[in-house]
Amino acid sequence: MFIDEVMITVKAGDGGNGCFAMRREKFVPRGGPSGGDGGHGGDVVMVSSPHHNTLLHFRFNPEHKAGRGRHGEGSNKTGHDGESIEIATPVGTIVYDAETGEQIHDFTVPGERFVLAHGGKGGRGNARFATATHQAPTEHEDGKPGEERRLRLKLKLLADVGLVGFPNAGKSTLISVISAAKPKIADYPFTTLEPNLGVVSANRSKDDETTFVVADIPGLIEGAHEGHGLGVQFLKHVERTRVLAHLVDVSETGRDPAHDFEVILKELKSFSPDLAKKPMLVVATKIDAAQDPERIEAVKKMARKKKMPFFQISAVTGEGVDKLKRAMAERAVPVVQDEAVTSALTSHH
Repeated sequence: MFIDEVMITVKAGDGGNGCFAMRREKFVPRGGPSGGDGGHGGDVVMVSSPHHNTLLHFRFNPEHKAGRGRHGEGSNKTGHDGESIEIATPVGTIVYDAETGEQIHDFTVPGERFVLAHGGKGGRGNARFATATHQAPTEHEDGKPGEERRLRLKLKLLADVGLVGFPNAGKSTLISVISAAKPKIADYPFTTLEPNLGVVSANRSKDDETTFVVADIPGLIEGAHEGHGLGVQFLKHVERTRVLAHLVDVSETGRDPAHDFEVILKELKSFSPDLAKKPMLVVATKIDAAQDPERIEAVKKMARKKKMPFFQISAVTGEGVDKLKRAMAERAVPVVQDEAVTSALTSHH
């Protein structure tokens, strides 16, 4: 199951209380205050993990509590600090304060750590209050409470290429052909009920093989940005992709492929103007079943008008698929970027 939004509660550990104690030992002529400090409460730390790809585990465990600090003891013994806890979350998780809606943190790389709730400080024991003029203090402090927060977690997939288009435009079939992903495929709308991720390997040139991640986003329909169909719940996953591949079905479906193309562009723009500005490849799909060349030509004309690269493929016969993969690789993992990294490493050495 793909879960991309959950509410959780985190509670850091309370600090331990400071101790009131006076030293009374045989053969020790001068006693005095000996109350130790309380231990600090544990923190609640979130860590981005490459081994998680949904927020499902939070559904079954929405409350996370760190250990409290132990109280101070006599003989100036400080209480043990409470145990901090770590919570794993997928890369791409954004953490919001549930009360204010404020964004607290955005996990974009694996291994990132962020303290969601800080543990309370331990209270001071009465030994801390002793001075030259105040030699038998009775003051001691209680520990401070640990932070408690209600948080909303949202997951945005981190894919290089997002496949968008109407339901049944051929997105799932394409991702199953170019990667090892095995999405559910059938001839009815909304076969894909959750995004599928696939790792694709492609050669940009003879000896330059690269891999990139493709996300198959569930089919959009007119009014998706207003929540129609599967709507906005999946549009947000397209936001982080570097390039979009817009799939348009040109087979004999009774639909107008040029109209479909315009509708999806409008939906992307209505959801986020930045989405509409992303680099986009226009892909005419199912050309093996296209009997009217005019349908392909209409989409090609629109792509040319909007200065977008145009491809035509058949995922069934494999026609045009390798060319499309190379084009995706060139845009998703730019060579310039690789050269910049190489030169930076060279100059460093």
